[in-house]
Amino acid sequence: MIKGEVREVKEARQKKVGIMTVNVIAVNPTLKEKEEILNHNIDWDNDDEMDYTGISKDGNPYLRLDFWVKKEDENFTTPIVFFIEDKEVQSKSGEKFQFINNIGNCSWAESDMDLKPWFTSREFRNAKSGEENLYKLLRSWLGKLDFSKEDTELSLDFKKMMKGDVSSLKEEVGGEFAVPFCILATVSTKTRENQQTGEEDIVQYQRVYTKAFLPYYSMKHFVLSEEEKEKYNEDVFIDRILKTQLKDLPLHEKFMANVLGEYGC
Repeated sequence: MIKGEVREVKEARQKKVGIMTVNVIAVNPTLKEKEEILNHNIDWDNDDEMDYTGISKDGNPYLRLDFWVKKEDENFTTPIVFFIEDKEVQSKSGEKFQFINNIGNCSWAESDMDLKPWFTSREFRNAKSGEENLYKLLRSWLGKLDFSKEDTELSLDFKKMMKGDVSSLKEEVGGEFAVPFCILATVSTKTRENQQTGEEDIVQYQRVYTKAFLPYYSMKHFVLSEEEKEKYNEDVFIDRILKTQLKDLPLHEKFMANVLGEYGC
């Protein structure tokens, strides 16, 4: 006898690698909103809901932030994931602290007395774990903010955020300051034990590089001719970028230096 229910077959989600221009379409969506983004049903009970808060292994409150983005002119979506932990950031030696000001710029110093005037001209505080990369995204996404103006602010209420309240970010989706921006999409390949067979399966996950982003107009530097592609891959070109101080590089090469460097991708 052959009988049973027909199982639902889900299409494999397309994965991409490379630089692309995207728009933010949701921040920490509900399960219902996530179904709409993914265009398929998720197995969940009516009483269930996404919980983006938790306690870290060090015993500190943390918040997971999922910025769902959609590639321009394509039906490709993916989350950019950050974990923000209620823990001040120190260097490995413990001698320096990271500080953040009210427009999302970060700086390192042994104490606030050692910070540069350009940084302390605005309100600042000790940075929390994960905030530096989060604000890099926010400064790219909310690119219509005029950061040269003294009254401009880009500062989230940390206490509310740690309780899972990200309403201020949700309000900016499609808002007056929002613009498209460039991300680097990656694919992570790992092995995982198959719970039914005990064998190891190779699985792939869509990821996004979270340590650097670019404004949308930088895309022109990566739409290359074959000759330009060859130049970008030459050791001499790469060596020059890595040996030049970041402040002396144009924006797109600064991005490349981050990706190619010690903590890159």
